[in-house]
Amino acid sequence: MEITEIRITLRDDDKLRGFASITLDNCFVVRGLKIIEGASGMFVAMPNRRRKDGTFQDIAHPINMSTREWMENQIIAAYKQELQRAERGETPVMSSDTAGDSAGDSAFEENQ
Repeated sequence: MEITEIRITLRDDDKLRGFASITLDNCFVVRGLKIIEGASGMFVAMPNRRRKDGTFQDIAHPINMSTREWMENQIIAAYKQELQRAERGETPVMSSDTAGDSAGDSAFEENQ
C-alpha cells in the first residue's frame, strides 16, 4: 500500500493545526483526518463520528501501530511542508470561523 497523494488544509486554531485527505494507491480516498498539536507533540486523529452516548468512534483507521506510525509520519511531513509554503505566503491558513472541516486546498504528491 502506498499513499499516493496527501492534501492539507491548514488551520489557525489552538490544537487543531489542519485537516488532511489521503489517497491510497491512486484508488481510495480517506478524508477528515485531523492534525492535532497535543501535549507530547503532533499526531493525526482519524475520521470519526459521535455515538449517541457522546463518545467517538473512528470511521477508518490503521489496524496496527506500524501502519499508524507510517501514515502519521507522511501526513505530518506533508503538513510541515504546507506550513512552510504558508510562511512564504504561497497558501492560506484558515481560521476556525472561515473554514469548514475539509481538506483539499493544496496537494502533496508522493514520488516513490
